[in-house]
Amino acid sequence: MKKTVYTLLALLFTQLAWAQNIDKIINKEYVDRLIKTLSSDEMEGRATFSPGIDKAATFIESEFKSIGLLPMEGEPGFRQTFERDGKQLFNVVGIIPGKSKAKELVVFSGHYDHLGIIKATSDEQDSIANGADDDASGTTAMIALAKYYKKLNNNERTLIFVAFTAEELGGFGSKYFSKKLNPDDVVAMFNIEMIGKESKFGKNTAFITGFDKSDFGKILQKNLAGTPFTFHPDPYIKQNLFYRSDNATLAALGVPAHTISTDQIDTDQLYHTVKDEYSTLDSENILATVKAIALSATSIVKGTDTPTRIPRLIEKHD
Repeated sequence: MKKTVYTLLALLFTQLAWAQNIDKIINKEYVDRLIKTLSSDEMEGRATFSPGIDKAATFIESEFKSIGLLPMEGEPGFRQTFERDGKQLFNVVGIIPGKSKAKELVVFSGHYDHLGIIKATSDEQDSIANGADDDASGTTAMIALAKYYKKLNNNERTLIFVAFTAEELGGFGSKYFSKKLNPDDVVAMFNIEMIGKESKFGKNTAFITGFDKSDFGKILQKNLAGTPFTFHPDPYIKQNLFYRSDNATLAALGVPAHTISTDQIDTDQLYHTVKDEYSTLDSENILATVKAIALSATSIVKGTDTPTRIPRLIEKHD
């Protein structure tokens, strides 16, 4: 009995210390600044190949530099540039090198592109699809997590933080990124997509796509013991979300690559419209989800937990 009490007290003090620590690093003002900037009219909806997405990439680069991330090995800077159909595209990638398990990689991601300027209907003057929830919210989470883990400086595995381009055009950014890695080295991928509103499960909840395909979700939930936040399996199976976001390519290569979201996709009336703006978001929901991801990833980041692999659908890249 005493052992159980001591264990519970130790867990309580650990969670309290963690809460105080993360609140000093990630707060509402910081998260708001990131998402307001990414979803501002100045970014012109961040369409792939547009001046707006270039502005967004420059902003993300400046955040990575301020945090103290390093460029990915082999890249001259944070932009991972490639060509498609004769045009240049660029992911924005930064890393925190690991310590004892540096060859083992953990990826945190969100896509920073959106639809850009779209045709306004007769009763709407606004033509900028700002993409505040989709996916400035996920990109904001990724940047905030980079700041948090850099401050902690205790990651045994190498952490990669990436803002993907061209998700809306078919996931070209994540497909290129995956070719630059050996999937066998990637321990887990936390892809974050649309966390700007309360999930169907209520406050302090999010869902994980492909929950049953590995024990990734179970590990995350174990690390949240003693907190009010819970992760749930994807409730929108018919939407096939597991293979519709930037986790899909690495998942097909066997990586426990999952997307974390809170979007009620079956009833979301703002999805892919000009009304997906900062004013429609729940900042507290974003903040709670970011903090939950930060805590839930702890054992994977430290190298004490390794999620089971997903059955490979395609062979490794040449």
